Amino acid sequence: MSFRKILIFLFCFVSACSAPTTPTVAPTRAVITPPPPTQETEATETPFVTPLPNSISFMVFGEPAEMEAYQILVDRFHEKNPNIPVELIRIPNQFAYRLRVDEDFVLGTPADVMLINYRRFAKFAYKRQLEPLGSYLEKSSVIQPADFYPQTLDAFRWQKQLTCLPQNFSGLVVYFNKELFDAANMPYPNETWTWDDFLDAAKKLTRDTNGDGKNDQHGLGTEANLVRVAPFIWQNGGEIVNNQANPTRLVIDSPAAKETMQWLSELLIKNRVVPDANEEILESFEMRFINGRIGMFINSRRGVGLYREKAKFDWDVAPLPQGKSQANLLQADGYCLAAASEHKESAWKLIEFASSPEGQAILARAGRMVPTLKQVAESDAFLEPQMKPSSSRVFINALDTLRLFPIHPYWWDIEEIAGENLERAFHGDIPVQEALDRAINVTIPFFSKR
Repeated sequence: MSFRKILIFLFCFVSACSAPTTPTVAPTRAVITPPPPTQETEATETPFVTPLPNSISFMVFGEPAEMEAYQILVDRFHEKNPNIPVELIRIPNQFAYRLRVDEDFVLGTPADVMLINYRRFAKFAYKRQLEPLGSYLEKSSVIQPADFYPQTLDAFRWQKQLTCLPQNFSGLVVYFNKELFDAANMPYPNETWTWDDFLDAAKKLTRDTNGDGKNDQHGLGTEANLVRVAPFIWQNGGEIVNNQANPTRLVIDSPAAKETMQWLSELLIKNRVVPDANEEILESFEMRFINGRIGMFINSRRGVGLYREKAKFDWDVAPLPQGKSQANLLQADGYCLAAASEHKESAWKLIEFASSPEGQAILARAGRMVPTLKQVAESDAFLEPQMKPSSSRVFINALDTLRLFPIHPYWWDIEEIAGENLERAFHGDIPVQEALDRAINVTIPFFSKR
Protein backbone atom coordinates (compact mmCIF):
# COMPACT_ATOMS: atom_id res chain seq x y z
CA MET A 1 0.00 0.00 0.00
CA SER A 2 1.45 3.36 -1.05
CA PHE A 3 2.13 6.18 1.40
CA ARG A 4 -0.62 8.26 -0.22
CA LYS A 5 -3.16 5.46 0.23
CA ILE A 6 -2.10 5.00 3.84
CA LEU A 7 -2.75 8.71 4.44
CA ILE A 8 -6.20 8.36 2.91
CA PHE A 9 -6.94 5.31 5.05
CA LEU A 10 -5.75 7.00 8.25
CA PHE A 11 -7.65 10.21 7.51
CA CYS A 12 -10.87 8.30 6.98
CA PHE A 13 -10.31 6.24 10.12
CA VAL A 14 -9.57 9.21 12.37
CA SER A 15 -12.33 11.46 11.01
CA ALA A 16 -14.85 8.62 10.66
CA CYS A 17 -15.57 9.74 7.11
CA SER A 18 -17.77 7.70 4.83
CA ALA A 19 -15.85 4.82 3.29
CA PRO A 20 -16.82 2.90 0.17
CA THR A 21 -16.39 -0.47 1.80
CA THR A 22 -17.83 -2.27 4.77
CA PRO A 23 -16.55 -0.79 8.06
CA THR A 24 -13.46 -2.52 9.37
CA VAL A 25 -14.44 -4.83 12.20
CA ALA A 26 -13.01 -8.05 13.53
CA PRO A 27 -13.59 -11.04 11.26
CA THR A 28 -16.54 -13.17 12.30
CA ARG A 29 -17.01 -16.88 11.97
CA ALA A 30 -20.22 -18.82 11.75
CA VAL A 31 -20.85 -22.53 11.46
CA ILE A 32 -23.80 -23.40 9.28
CA THR A 33 -25.53 -26.63 10.24
CA PRO A 34 -29.34 -26.45 9.96
CA PRO A 35 -30.73 -23.57 7.86
CA PRO A 36 -30.68 -20.35 9.92
CA PRO A 37 -33.79 -18.51 11.12
CA THR A 38 -35.64 -16.45 8.53
CA GLN A 39 -34.77 -13.15 10.23
CA GLU A 40 -32.05 -11.43 8.19
CA THR A 41 -28.90 -10.17 9.88
CA GLU A 42 -25.91 -8.16 8.70
CA ALA A 43 -23.00 -10.34 7.61
CA THR A 44 -20.64 -8.72 10.09
CA GLU A 45 -23.07 -9.24 12.98
CA THR A 46 -23.03 -13.05 12.93
CA PRO A 47 -21.81 -14.25 16.33
CA PHE A 48 -18.79 -16.50 16.73
CA VAL A 49 -19.65 -20.18 16.95
CA THR A 50 -17.14 -22.89 17.79
CA PRO A 51 -16.54 -24.97 14.64
CA LEU A 52 -18.08 -28.42 14.63
CA PRO A 53 -15.89 -31.48 14.14
CA ASN A 54 -15.16 -32.22 10.48
CA SER A 55 -16.43 -28.83 9.34
CA ILE A 56 -14.82 -27.14 6.37
CA SER A 57 -13.87 -23.49 6.54
CA PHE A 58 -14.72 -21.06 3.73
CA MET A 59 -13.18 -17.57 3.85
CA VAL A 60 -14.64 -14.64 1.89
CA PHE A 61 -14.85 -10.84 1.90
CA GLY A 62 -17.21 -8.30 0.37
CA GLU A 63 -19.99 -5.77 0.71
CA PRO A 64 -23.18 -6.67 2.66
CA ALA A 65 -24.96 -7.80 -0.52
CA GLU A 66 -22.12 -10.20 -1.27
CA MET A 67 -22.09 -11.53 2.28
CA GLU A 68 -25.81 -12.20 2.04
CA ALA A 69 -25.24 -14.08 -1.22
CA TYR A 70 -22.46 -16.19 0.31
CA GLN A 71 -24.79 -17.04 3.19
CA ILE A 72 -27.45 -18.19 0.74
CA LEU A 73 -24.82 -20.18 -1.15
CA VAL A 74 -23.69 -22.00 2.00
CA ASP A 75 -27.30 -22.63 3.07
CA ARG A 76 -28.12 -24.19 -0.31
CA PHE A 77 -24.96 -26.29 -0.15
CA HIS A 78 -25.94 -27.58 3.29
CA GLU A 79 -29.40 -28.52 2.05
CA LYS A 80 -27.74 -30.74 -0.55
CA ASN A 81 -24.94 -31.93 1.76
CA PRO A 82 -26.36 -32.06 5.31
CA ASN A 83 -23.36 -34.02 6.60
CA ILE A 84 -20.83 -31.33 5.65
CA PRO A 85 -20.98 -28.36 8.05
CA VAL A 86 -19.37 -25.15 6.74
CA GLU A 87 -17.59 -22.53 8.81
CA LEU A 88 -18.12 -19.26 6.90
CA ILE A 89 -15.34 -16.81 7.75
CA ARG A 90 -16.24 -13.24 6.85
CA ILE A 91 -13.48 -10.64 6.44
CA PRO A 92 -14.64 -7.01 6.13
CA ASN A 93 -12.53 -5.74 3.22
CA GLN A 94 -9.92 -6.71 0.64
CA PHE A 95 -6.94 -5.27 2.48
CA ALA A 96 -7.76 -7.14 5.71
CA TYR A 97 -8.51 -10.24 3.66
CA ARG A 98 -5.10 -10.30 1.96
CA LEU A 99 -3.38 -9.88 5.31
CA ARG A 100 -5.45 -12.70 6.81
CA VAL A 101 -4.67 -15.11 3.97
CA ASP A 102 -0.94 -14.40 4.27
CA GLU A 103 -1.02 -14.75 8.05
CA ASP A 104 -2.97 -18.02 7.97
CA PHE A 105 -0.51 -19.63 5.55
CA VAL A 106 2.46 -18.48 7.65
CA LEU A 107 0.85 -19.96 10.77
CA GLY A 108 -0.13 -23.13 8.96
CA THR A 109 -3.85 -22.57 9.61
CA PRO A 110 -5.35 -21.63 6.23
CA ALA A 111 -9.05 -21.97 5.56
CA ASP A 112 -9.97 -25.08 3.59
CA VAL A 113 -11.44 -22.96 0.80
CA MET A 114 -10.60 -19.32 0.08
CA LEU A 115 -10.74 -16.79 -2.72
CA ILE A 116 -7.38 -15.64 -4.12
CA ASN A 117 -6.77 -13.30 -7.03
CA TYR A 118 -4.89 -14.77 -9.98
CA ARG A 119 -2.17 -12.16 -9.51
CA ARG A 120 -1.43 -13.61 -6.05
CA PHE A 121 -2.11 -17.35 -6.14
CA ALA A 122 1.31 -18.26 -7.60
CA LYS A 123 2.90 -17.06 -4.38
CA PHE A 124 1.21 -19.93 -2.57
CA ALA A 125 1.33 -22.47 -5.41
CA TYR A 126 5.11 -21.99 -5.59
CA LYS A 127 5.35 -23.08 -1.95
CA ARG A 128 3.03 -26.05 -2.60
CA GLN A 129 0.43 -24.61 -0.25
CA LEU A 130 -2.46 -25.11 -2.69
CA GLU A 131 -4.04 -28.34 -3.87
CA PRO A 132 -4.25 -28.43 -7.72
CA LEU A 133 -7.87 -28.72 -8.84
CA GLY A 134 -7.47 -29.90 -12.43
CA SER A 135 -8.03 -33.58 -11.65
CA TYR A 136 -11.05 -32.78 -9.50
CA LEU A 137 -12.63 -30.77 -12.30
CA GLU A 138 -11.95 -33.45 -14.91
CA LYS A 139 -13.79 -36.03 -12.77
CA SER A 140 -16.75 -33.78 -11.95
CA SER A 141 -20.21 -34.72 -13.18
CA VAL A 142 -21.47 -31.20 -12.42
CA ILE A 143 -19.02 -28.92 -14.27
CA GLN A 144 -16.37 -29.42 -16.93
CA PRO A 145 -13.52 -27.26 -18.31
CA ALA A 146 -15.50 -26.55 -21.50
CA ASP A 147 -18.20 -24.84 -19.42
CA PHE A 148 -15.82 -22.02 -18.47
CA TYR A 149 -14.47 -19.14 -20.49
CA PRO A 150 -10.99 -20.50 -21.32
CA GLN A 151 -9.26 -17.20 -20.49
CA THR A 152 -10.36 -17.56 -16.87
CA LEU A 153 -8.97 -21.09 -16.54
CA ASP A 154 -5.65 -19.98 -18.06
CA ALA A 155 -5.30 -17.35 -15.33
CA PHE A 156 -5.07 -20.02 -12.64
CA ARG A 157 -2.55 -22.42 -14.17
CA TRP A 158 0.73 -22.84 -12.33
CA GLN A 159 3.36 -24.96 -14.09
CA LYS A 160 0.62 -26.08 -16.52
CA GLN A 161 -1.61 -27.33 -13.70
CA LEU A 162 -5.03 -25.83 -13.02
CA THR A 163 -4.52 -24.79 -9.40
CA CYS A 164 -7.65 -22.80 -8.49
CA LEU A 165 -11.09 -22.65 -10.07
CA PRO A 166 -12.05 -19.20 -11.40
CA GLN A 167 -15.04 -17.73 -9.61
CA ASN A 168 -15.32 -14.44 -11.48
CA PHE A 169 -13.67 -12.28 -14.10
CA SER A 170 -13.73 -8.69 -15.24
CA GLY A 171 -11.91 -6.14 -17.28
CA LEU A 172 -11.78 -2.45 -16.47
CA VAL A 173 -14.72 -0.36 -17.59
CA VAL A 174 -15.73 3.27 -17.35
CA TYR A 175 -18.59 3.81 -14.92
CA PHE A 176 -20.34 7.03 -15.90
CA ASN A 177 -22.93 9.34 -14.38
CA LYS A 178 -25.65 9.61 -17.02
CA GLU A 179 -27.17 12.67 -15.37
CA LEU A 180 -23.91 14.64 -15.58
CA PHE A 181 -23.53 13.64 -19.24
CA ASP A 182 -27.10 14.83 -19.89
CA ALA A 183 -26.44 18.15 -18.14
CA ALA A 184 -23.36 18.68 -20.35
CA ASN A 185 -25.37 17.76 -23.50
CA MET A 186 -22.93 14.95 -24.31
CA PRO A 187 -23.69 11.54 -25.84
CA TYR A 188 -22.99 8.56 -23.63
CA PRO A 189 -19.70 6.75 -24.31
CA ASN A 190 -19.88 3.61 -26.42
CA GLU A 191 -17.66 0.93 -27.96
CA THR A 192 -16.35 3.29 -30.64
CA TRP A 193 -14.99 6.08 -28.45
CA THR A 194 -11.30 6.96 -28.47
CA TRP A 195 -8.72 8.48 -26.12
CA ASP A 196 -9.54 11.90 -27.61
CA ASP A 197 -13.27 11.39 -26.98
CA PHE A 198 -12.47 10.29 -23.44
CA LEU A 199 -10.37 13.38 -22.71
CA ASP A 200 -12.95 15.67 -24.30
CA ALA A 201 -15.70 14.21 -22.12
CA ALA A 202 -13.53 14.55 -19.00
CA LYS A 203 -12.88 18.22 -19.77
CA LYS A 204 -16.56 19.02 -20.34
CA LEU A 205 -17.55 17.26 -17.12
CA THR A 206 -15.02 19.19 -15.02
CA ARG A 207 -16.68 22.29 -13.54
CA ASP A 208 -16.56 24.90 -10.81
CA THR A 209 -20.21 24.64 -9.81
CA ASN A 210 -20.18 27.16 -6.94
CA GLY A 211 -17.99 29.87 -8.46
CA ASP A 212 -15.22 29.76 -5.86
CA GLY A 213 -12.48 29.37 -8.47
CA LYS A 214 -11.89 25.66 -7.74
CA ASN A 215 -13.26 22.67 -9.60
CA ASP A 216 -15.65 20.78 -7.33
CA GLN A 217 -16.92 18.49 -10.09
CA HIS A 218 -14.35 16.47 -12.01
CA GLY A 219 -14.61 14.53 -15.20
CA LEU A 220 -12.62 11.50 -14.13
CA GLY A 221 -11.53 9.45 -11.16
CA THR A 222 -8.75 6.91 -11.60
CA GLU A 223 -5.58 5.72 -9.96
CA ALA A 224 -2.31 5.19 -11.81
CA ASN A 225 -1.44 1.79 -10.41
CA LEU A 226 -0.16 -0.84 -12.83
CA VAL A 227 -3.60 -2.45 -13.12
CA ARG A 228 -5.09 0.75 -14.53
CA VAL A 229 -2.06 1.86 -16.54
CA ALA A 230 -1.36 -1.48 -18.29
CA PRO A 231 -4.40 -1.49 -20.62
CA PHE A 232 -3.48 1.95 -21.94
CA ILE A 233 0.15 0.91 -22.48
CA TRP A 234 -1.00 -2.15 -24.42
CA GLN A 235 -3.45 -0.04 -26.44
CA ASN A 236 -0.58 2.25 -27.43
CA GLY A 237 1.62 -0.63 -28.62
CA GLY A 238 3.75 -1.05 -25.49
CA GLU A 239 4.35 -4.01 -23.20
CA ILE A 240 4.62 -4.50 -19.45
CA VAL A 241 7.26 -7.26 -19.27
CA ASN A 242 9.95 -8.50 -21.64
CA ASN A 243 8.65 -12.09 -21.70
CA GLN A 244 5.17 -13.13 -20.59
CA ALA A 245 6.09 -16.74 -19.80
CA ASN A 246 9.47 -16.05 -18.20
CA PRO A 247 9.74 -12.33 -17.38
CA THR A 248 13.00 -10.86 -16.11
CA ARG A 249 12.16 -7.14 -16.10
CA LEU A 250 9.47 -4.55 -16.68
CA VAL A 251 9.71 -2.78 -20.05
CA ILE A 252 7.58 0.23 -19.24
CA ASP A 253 10.45 2.48 -20.32
CA SER A 254 9.71 1.90 -24.01
CA PRO A 255 8.72 4.96 -26.09
CA ALA A 256 5.12 3.70 -26.34
CA ALA A 257 4.86 3.11 -22.59
CA LYS A 258 6.47 6.44 -21.72
CA GLU A 259 4.14 8.28 -24.12
CA THR A 260 1.18 6.56 -22.47
CA MET A 261 2.26 7.47 -18.96
CA GLN A 262 2.89 11.06 -20.01
CA TRP A 263 -0.64 11.26 -21.45
CA LEU A 264 -2.15 9.78 -18.30
CA SER A 265 -0.22 12.12 -16.00
CA GLU A 266 -1.42 15.13 -18.00
CA LEU A 267 -5.02 14.19 -17.17
CA LEU A 268 -4.30 15.57 -13.70
CA ILE A 269 -1.25 17.83 -14.03
CA LYS A 270 -2.15 19.66 -17.25
CA ASN A 271 -5.86 19.14 -17.87
CA ARG A 272 -7.00 19.07 -14.23
CA VAL A 273 -9.84 16.65 -14.97
CA VAL A 274 -8.85 14.40 -12.01
CA PRO A 275 -8.85 15.53 -8.34
CA ASP A 276 -5.35 16.03 -7.00
CA ALA A 277 -3.75 14.08 -4.14
CA ASN A 278 -4.93 16.47 -1.42
CA GLU A 279 -8.49 16.34 -2.71
CA GLU A 280 -8.36 12.56 -2.82
CA ILE A 281 -7.25 12.45 0.82
CA LEU A 282 -10.35 14.44 1.75
CA GLU A 283 -12.65 12.25 -0.34
CA SER A 284 -11.68 9.22 -2.41
CA PHE A 285 -12.34 9.04 -6.13
CA GLU A 286 -14.87 6.27 -5.56
CA MET A 287 -16.81 8.24 -2.96
CA ARG A 288 -16.79 11.30 -5.24
CA PHE A 289 -18.35 9.16 -7.96
CA ILE A 290 -20.94 7.76 -5.55
CA ASN A 291 -21.73 11.30 -4.34
CA GLY A 292 -22.18 12.61 -7.88
CA ARG A 293 -19.03 14.75 -8.05
CA ILE A 294 -17.14 12.71 -10.65
CA GLY A 295 -18.52 12.05 -14.11
CA MET A 296 -16.49 8.93 -14.95
CA PHE A 297 -14.75 6.36 -12.77
CA ILE A 298 -12.52 3.52 -13.96
CA ASN A 299 -13.06 0.26 -12.10
CA SER A 300 -13.77 -3.44 -12.55
CA ARG A 301 -17.10 -5.20 -11.91
CA ARG A 302 -16.39 -5.23 -8.17
CA GLY A 303 -18.04 -1.83 -7.64
CA VAL A 304 -21.50 -2.76 -8.90
CA GLY A 305 -23.01 -3.92 -5.60
CA LEU A 306 -21.80 -0.79 -3.81
CA TYR A 307 -22.99 1.60 -6.52
CA ARG A 308 -26.40 -0.06 -6.68
CA GLU A 309 -26.78 0.57 -2.97
CA LYS A 310 -25.17 4.00 -2.58
CA ALA A 311 -25.31 5.97 -5.85
CA LYS A 312 -28.56 7.98 -6.00
CA PHE A 313 -28.36 8.81 -9.71
CA ASP A 314 -28.65 7.00 -13.02
CA TRP A 315 -25.38 5.35 -14.09
CA ASP A 316 -24.08 2.80 -16.53
CA VAL A 317 -20.82 1.30 -17.83
CA ALA A 318 -18.88 1.70 -21.08
CA PRO A 319 -15.75 0.02 -22.48
CA LEU A 320 -12.37 1.63 -21.98
CA PRO A 321 -11.67 4.16 -24.72
CA GLN A 322 -9.70 2.74 -27.63
CA GLY A 323 -6.14 3.70 -28.55
CA LYS A 324 -4.21 2.28 -31.51
CA SER A 325 -5.86 -1.03 -30.63
CA GLN A 326 -8.23 -2.28 -27.98
CA ALA A 327 -6.76 -4.03 -24.92
CA ASN A 328 -7.76 -4.63 -21.33
CA LEU A 329 -6.52 -6.49 -18.26
CA LEU A 330 -8.14 -9.65 -16.97
CA GLN A 331 -9.03 -9.50 -13.30
CA ALA A 332 -10.24 -12.66 -11.59
CA ASP A 333 -10.57 -14.39 -8.24
CA GLY A 334 -10.54 -18.16 -7.88
CA TYR A 335 -11.62 -20.74 -5.35
CA CYS A 336 -8.43 -22.25 -3.95
CA LEU A 337 -8.13 -25.39 -1.81
CA ALA A 338 -5.43 -25.44 0.87
CA ALA A 339 -3.01 -28.34 0.52
CA ALA A 340 -3.06 -28.61 4.31
CA SER A 341 -6.82 -29.25 4.39
CA GLU A 342 -7.82 -32.45 6.15
CA HIS A 343 -11.16 -32.52 4.31
CA LYS A 344 -10.23 -32.11 0.67
CA GLU A 345 -13.12 -34.11 -0.79
CA SER A 346 -15.68 -32.15 1.23
CA ALA A 347 -13.95 -28.88 0.38
CA TRP A 348 -14.04 -29.79 -3.31
CA LYS A 349 -17.78 -30.47 -3.06
CA LEU A 350 -18.24 -26.89 -1.80
CA ILE A 351 -16.08 -25.48 -4.63
CA GLU A 352 -17.95 -27.63 -7.15
CA PHE A 353 -21.35 -26.41 -5.94
CA ALA A 354 -20.23 -22.77 -5.77
CA SER A 355 -18.95 -23.12 -9.35
CA SER A 356 -22.07 -24.84 -10.65
CA PRO A 357 -24.75 -22.96 -12.59
CA GLU A 358 -26.88 -22.77 -9.44
CA GLY A 359 -24.01 -21.53 -7.26
CA GLN A 360 -22.77 -18.95 -9.76
CA ALA A 361 -26.30 -17.63 -10.32
CA ILE A 362 -26.68 -17.02 -6.58
CA LEU A 363 -23.51 -14.93 -6.43
CA ALA A 364 -24.08 -13.19 -9.78
CA ARG A 365 -27.27 -11.61 -8.49
CA ALA A 366 -25.27 -9.78 -5.79
CA GLY A 367 -23.74 -7.71 -8.57
CA ARG A 368 -19.99 -8.01 -8.02
CA MET A 369 -19.04 -10.96 -10.19
CA VAL A 370 -19.07 -11.67 -13.90
CA PRO A 371 -19.71 -15.44 -13.95
CA THR A 372 -16.98 -17.63 -15.42
CA LEU A 373 -19.52 -20.18 -16.65
CA LYS A 374 -20.69 -19.18 -20.13
CA GLN A 375 -24.20 -20.40 -19.39
CA VAL A 376 -24.64 -18.16 -16.35
CA ALA A 377 -22.93 -15.11 -17.85
CA GLU A 378 -25.43 -15.20 -20.73
CA SER A 379 -28.42 -15.54 -18.40
CA ASP A 380 -30.62 -12.99 -16.65
CA ALA A 381 -28.92 -13.92 -13.37
CA PHE A 382 -26.03 -11.76 -14.60
CA LEU A 383 -27.36 -9.57 -17.41
CA GLU A 384 -30.40 -8.54 -15.30
CA PRO A 385 -31.89 -6.00 -17.72
CA GLN A 386 -33.93 -4.42 -14.92
CA MET A 387 -30.85 -3.79 -12.75
CA LYS A 388 -27.93 -1.38 -13.08
CA PRO A 389 -25.77 -1.39 -15.06
CA SER A 390 -28.05 -1.84 -18.05
CA SER A 391 -24.98 -2.48 -20.22
CA SER A 392 -23.59 -5.48 -18.34
CA ARG A 393 -22.82 -7.17 -21.66
CA VAL A 394 -19.87 -4.75 -21.91
CA PHE A 395 -17.99 -7.06 -19.51
CA ILE A 396 -18.58 -10.13 -21.70
CA ASN A 397 -17.81 -8.27 -24.92
CA ALA A 398 -14.38 -7.36 -23.51
CA LEU A 399 -13.30 -11.01 -23.26
CA ASP A 400 -11.34 -11.09 -26.50
CA THR A 401 -9.35 -7.99 -25.46
CA LEU A 402 -8.36 -9.25 -22.00
CA ARG A 403 -4.69 -9.92 -21.33
CA LEU A 404 -2.95 -11.46 -18.32
CA PHE A 405 -0.20 -10.23 -16.09
CA PRO A 406 2.57 -12.86 -15.67
CA ILE A 407 1.83 -15.77 -13.33
CA HIS A 408 4.79 -15.23 -11.03
CA PRO A 409 5.20 -15.90 -7.27
CA TYR A 410 6.37 -12.35 -6.61
CA TRP A 411 4.15 -10.54 -9.11
CA TRP A 412 2.14 -8.84 -6.37
CA ASP A 413 5.31 -7.25 -4.95
CA ILE A 414 6.40 -6.16 -8.42
CA GLU A 415 2.99 -4.68 -9.12
CA GLU A 416 2.85 -2.79 -5.82
CA ILE A 417 6.32 -1.27 -6.16
CA ALA A 418 5.76 -0.27 -9.78
CA GLY A 419 2.36 1.20 -8.92
CA GLU A 420 3.74 3.38 -6.13
CA ASN A 421 6.21 4.98 -8.56
CA LEU A 422 3.64 5.42 -11.32
CA GLU A 423 1.30 7.10 -8.83
CA ARG A 424 4.03 9.58 -7.93
CA ALA A 425 4.43 10.56 -11.57
CA PHE A 426 0.66 10.74 -12.04
CA HIS A 427 0.41 13.26 -9.20
CA GLY A 428 3.43 15.26 -10.41
CA ASP A 429 5.72 14.38 -7.51
CA ILE A 430 8.48 13.11 -9.81
CA PRO A 431 9.04 13.20 -13.61
CA VAL A 432 7.59 10.34 -15.65
CA GLN A 433 11.01 9.08 -16.77
CA GLU A 434 12.28 8.94 -13.20
CA ALA A 435 9.18 7.01 -12.09
CA LEU A 436 9.58 4.47 -14.88
CA ASP A 437 13.29 4.00 -14.17
CA ARG A 438 12.67 3.51 -10.46
CA ALA A 439 9.86 1.04 -11.06
CA ILE A 440 12.06 -1.04 -13.35
CA ASN A 441 15.25 -0.98 -11.29
CA VAL A 442 13.68 -1.68 -7.91
CA THR A 443 11.61 -4.61 -9.18
CA ILE A 444 14.38 -6.45 -11.10
CA PRO A 445 15.50 -8.53 -8.05
CA PHE A 446 11.95 -9.83 -7.53
CA PHE A 447 11.82 -11.42 -11.00
CA SER A 448 14.71 -13.75 -10.12
CA LYS A 449 13.05 -15.05 -6.95
CA ARG A 450 11.76 -18.50 -7.87
